[in-house]
Amino acid sequence: MSERAASGIQHELVAGGYRAVVASVGATLRSLSFEGRDLILPFDADEVRPGFRGATLAPWPNRVVDGRYVFAGEEHQLSLTEPERRHALHGLAGWQHWGAVSADAAHVTLRFVIEPQEGYPWRVALDTEYRLGAGGLTQRLRAMNMSASVVPFGTGPHPYLVAPGALEDWVLHLPASRVLLTTDDRLVPTSLESVEVDAARFDFRAPRTVGDTQLDHAYTGLLVGADSQATATVTDATGVGAGLRWGAECPWVQAYTGDVPGGAANPLNRIGLAIEPMTCAPDAFNDAAYDWDPGLLSLESGGSVEASWTLFALS
Repeated sequence: MSERAASGIQHELVAGGYRAVVASVGATLRSLSFEGRDLILPFDADEVRPGFRGATLAPWPNRVVDGRYVFAGEEHQLSLTEPERRHALHGLAGWQHWGAVSADAAHVTLRFVIEPQEGYPWRVALDTEYRLGAGGLTQRLRAMNMSASVVPFGTGPHPYLVAPGALEDWVLHLPASRVLLTTDDRLVPTSLESVEVDAARFDFRAPRTVGDTQLDHAYTGLLVGADSQATATVTDATGVGAGLRWGAECPWVQAYTGDVPGGAANPLNRIGLAIEPMTCAPDAFNDAAYDWDPGLLSLESGGSVEASWTLFALS
């Protein structure tokens, strides 16, 4: 553990050929490598985290459209933290300091309590554990409702997976049969469709090269293996890269090819491919507005929920 840098207190984990660094601001996975090779897009300890790269997202992942929602008959207005699209983005915990509860050479557990505030008038305690082993890095998050009434909740991580070479040459495997279409300008959900609605863009059920495909879309209808988990992978043509697996508690996943304003002229353009398992869909807080189930969780007073996911090397 080091002195507090711009990204917070640093927690280094080492095991099984892996090295991870977790930063306390946002319980962020700042770096993860295997035998010296990056598996996610890292950033420097004394750098303000670029966007939500590696952050833990809660009490909602993705967006709440217009920052406005109705829950239990009450209307709420969140701060618009994505002003260019006029949405509330990625929850309330991503820029907060999470304190260490326990730690050793291969694990750290961090805690943060969301306090009642305008737009989200409930108290929710969050514990997240990062544990490193021979099979990779597992993050487990537990949320407990400490309020007297039911609360809306969702969570997920935001890692950018990387492989050798350029993103255009990477091979993506994303085992999902349905994709959430959105408006081009504000990414407001419009319909849930089969990936075959535009297979050349959306269908990655069989591994294939990304090429010039641009994605910033949520998927569901996940195809799981014998372990009842979904697995997404990002590799080069030889199979070297990174994978992410998660369980049924996350029936949605966002895929984002990292396209940023300015395109190729911007050095941050398409340098990592975000794979974000989510317990709920974008704008799940407005679930009544949609004819599909966005998967919003409602936690009873004293109730809790857990979700986990594992990042691993492919070589």
